[in-house]
Amino acid sequence: MIGEKVALIDAMLGRIVDEHRVFLPLAIESGSRAWGFSSPDSDYDCRFVFVRRAVDHVTPWTSRDVIELPLEGDLDANGWDLRKALQLLLKGNAVIVEWLRSPVIYCGQAWFRDDFLEFARQAASREAIGRHYLHLGERQRRVYFGDGTSVAQKKIFYALRPAAALRWLRMHPTEAVAPMHFPTLMAECEPPSDLRAEVVDLMDRKAVTRELGVAPLSRVVAGFIDSEFELARGVFEGGGVGASEQMILRAEQFYRGVVERLERESGTIDPFRPA
Repeated sequence: MIGEKVALIDAMLGRIVDEHRVFLPLAIESGSRAWGFSSPDSDYDCRFVFVRRAVDHVTPWTSRDVIELPLEGDLDANGWDLRKALQLLLKGNAVIVEWLRSPVIYCGQAWFRDDFLEFARQAASREAIGRHYLHLGERQRRVYFGDGTSVAQKKIFYALRPAAALRWLRMHPTEAVAPMHFPTLMAECEPPSDLRAEVVDLMDRKAVTRELGVAPLSRVVAGFIDSEFELARGVFEGGGVGASEQMILRAEQFYRGVVERLERESGTIDPFRPA
C-alpha cells in the first residue's frame, strides 16, 4: 500500500514539473509520517520546493509563489517557490528548516538539500525560530487542550513537539536547526524519564490504532509543556531583529546559484529562449 502511494506521489510530482515548467529540487514528507508518530490512517503530506526557470524570471509579471493541489483522498500536496522559502527562513519561519530535515524524501537533488540546509544553519535566527515554536505550541495548547479534562490523545503531540524543540534549542545554544524526526528530537533533548515513558507508550498505541480517544491531560505531559513554554518566554520572547544586509545578499547569491545550476544540469542551451 505504501509503495502504491509513493508511486502516485511520484506521478503527481512529474505532472507538476510538466504542467508548471518548474524544477523540483526537493520533495519530502512533512506530516506525522515524517515526524515519526503516524497512525494507520495518517495522511500523506507531501511538500516541495520548486524553482522557476531562468526565462520565467525575465518578465514584468509576478508568478505565484505557491503550487497547491486539490486533496486526493489521504494525499495532501503543496509547495513553495524557493524565493518564498528563503524569505520565510530569513523571517524566522521554521517550516522550511523542517522540510530540509525530513527523513522521508520523495525526489530531488542531494546537493540542493545539503547546500540549502547549510545555508539555513547560517541564516536562521535562533531567537526567531524559538519564537516560532513557542507561538505554535501555545496556540496548539489553547486549541486542543482546553481545561485539560478531555483531550484528544493524538493531539498531544502537536504541543509536545514544539515544547521538545524549544528544549532542544535551549540545550544546544549554538544551534538553530532542531531535528524534525520526533523520536530523535526527544532523545537529543533528554526529557525526564517519566515523560519519556509516557511518550513511548502513546507513540506505540498511536502506531496501531486509528483513534486513541480522549482522556484527561497527563500531569507529566502538561508539566513538561508548560515548563518549557515558560522557560522559552524568558529566552525567545521580545522583538526580533531582521536579517542583516549581508545575509540578504547571501540569500540572493544562493538563489541565483541554484537557478543557474538547475538550468545547467537540465541541459538548457539558452535559458532565456522560451520552449
